[in-house]
Amino acid sequence: MSIRQQKDILTFNNITKLFGDVVANDGITFSVKTGEIHALLGENGAGKSTLMNILSGIYQLDDGEILIGDKHVSIKSPGDAIDLGIGMIHQHFKLLENMRALDNLLLGQVKGFWLNKKQALVKYQELIKEFKLNINLWSYVSEMSMGEKQLLEVLKVLARNPRILVFDEPTTVLTPQEIESLFEIMVHLKNHGYSLIFITHKMSEVMAISDRVTVLRKGRYITTEETKNTNPRKLTDLMVGYDTDLHINRMPLLFKESLLVLENVSVSDEEKVERLKGVSFKVGKGEIVGIAGISGHGQKELCEAIIGIQKLKSGSIYFKGEDLTKYSVKEIIKKGIGMSFVPEDRLGMGLVAGMDIVDNIFLKDYQKQGFWLDKAVSKKKSEALIERLDIQITGMKDRISLMSGGNIQKVLVGRELAIEPELLITAYPVRGLDVATSHTIYELINERKTAGAGVIFISEDLDALIEISDRIVVLNHGRVTKIVAADKTSKEELGFYMMGVKGDSDESY
Repeated sequence: MSIRQQKDILTFNNITKLFGDVVANDGITFSVKTGEIHALLGENGAGKSTLMNILSGIYQLDDGEILIGDKHVSIKSPGDAIDLGIGMIHQHFKLLENMRALDNLLLGQVKGFWLNKKQALVKYQELIKEFKLNINLWSYVSEMSMGEKQLLEVLKVLARNPRILVFDEPTTVLTPQEIESLFEIMVHLKNHGYSLIFITHKMSEVMAISDRVTVLRKGRYITTEETKNTNPRKLTDLMVGYDTDLHINRMPLLFKESLLVLENVSVSDEEKVERLKGVSFKVGKGEIVGIAGISGHGQKELCEAIIGIQKLKSGSIYFKGEDLTKYSVKEIIKKGIGMSFVPEDRLGMGLVAGMDIVDNIFLKDYQKQGFWLDKAVSKKKSEALIERLDIQITGMKDRISLMSGGNIQKVLVGRELAIEPELLITAYPVRGLDVATSHTIYELINERKTAGAGVIFISEDLDALIEISDRIVVLNHGRVTKIVAADKTSKEELGFYMMGVKGDSDESY
């Protein structure tokens, strides 16, 4: 049976959602078939999350209707959504790390005062066997890989007997091998009659796994296409509304000088657990060094060690031949060493949520000013960033806390690039950004490279990592397992090294 002949299991009919004067969903109408994987594409602010939050009962629609099969339904709460057979696998895991997998599952199943644990355990084991989920129910979540945690989230939702499953950016922190396993499970679910809505920014994944794809733009429905009849370029053009170029350029190396050198760097956390273990590599002037690794395998500690936040347990860090190991963050700034840092934690470390764009940029600028402080330069930089990165705000006085995650990331990346650093350290700079904005960020990073800046580029998008980097350092549990030329590797090879396979590096470090 072709996809067109399959019955509709879910229909959005003229869905409209307002937040004050902002129209998040503007009359969206499309349907999802029984037994299909339906990709949902759109830029940040296109309305994807709002629509899925309406489906899962977090938001209530202002106009329109939702049909399950041919029945009109009212979804007033997450409980209503669950009762209607709608399950959501969130991008950020909702698991308790200090509990076993089984206990996390049981917490999610309690309704009322009584739960038959033996009966529940049998159900979990049957689901694990049926869908070939590689999960040890007696493992602590803290000991599980990202892929295992993702499967645990899937199992938690499956145990509620859903018919419709929403996968929200499920591959963000997975290795290529884990993504392949997840896709096999998704296809298995589809073949068993489940309907899957798949939200992702990665066109390669849309083309690999989906049957149909719906595109939203600025809160409105644009089109639904059979995946086999379209291509990434066409879909991207539909998302942004104009012709685009998806190619990421690897700019030539124009310099030979060494800029940053790490020698046998080890870092321990407050509990004296070693997070970095003898890490050594170089970053040249005008070179982009990518960092690949499963999230939480030392990337944060690496960045903080270089900029002076983390004290080293052992080893040394040199910048232009000068030993930075003994300097604090303030001392590094006072010495005029031009470093910029885009941290993973946008609001915890990057920006002040209660301030506007100008004040957040001024936090960087004031350090270079004398006794008299002038915000005029910061205001000009803010205006330039808003235009270049298409930052969506109602006015210059908008607090950062009121912006979307994508716009917050644009402000942070733009601010750090605006100071024209000699060394740029970026941790997941395009996370949560749409295709068009991501490519703008890549262009800005390449501009800094061409100007002679060294760049450390941390990303979970291995395609982008390979395309933009000159060399890639692979981390596993704080150790370097491989240093490889980006143009001589593949996602699959990087995936093996990310999982701990040790390889001989292409150079000493």
